Amino acid sequence: QLQLVESGGGLVQPGGSLRLSCAASGFTLDDYSIGWFRQAPGKEPEGMLCVSSSNGTTYYADSVKGRFTIARDNAKNMVYLEMNSLKPEDTARYYCAVGYRGSLYDFEYDNWGQGTQVTVSS
Repeated sequence: QLQLVESGGGLVQPGGSLRLSCAASGFTLDDYSIGWFRQAPGKEPEGMLCVSSSNGTTYYADSVKGRFTIARDNAKNMVYLEMNSLKPEDTARYYCAVGYRGSLYDFEYDNWGQGTQVTVSS
């Protein structure tokens, strides 16, 4: 059974850093494109960054470019989202997802985790 589980969310002060984890089971993460998304209350899901399985290229949304990075640990079958210089507007529920195509569009992804909440506040 294919499953994704996010962890690492919490409360962080503006300007702080946080690392989210996404653990995969039932399949090999390296075979898929991986995306990180977030959704704030009352807003549409936002694709933040993704790494394509076909060419290894990472794509970033302008809102997180230079602040967020993605990293894989294939041995552990995990992927991480490193978030730096966090802002209050980064407050949202964060999700990892896998699909066959590297994209920042949520409809390109077939399988999603349950999400982890990130709150940026002083």
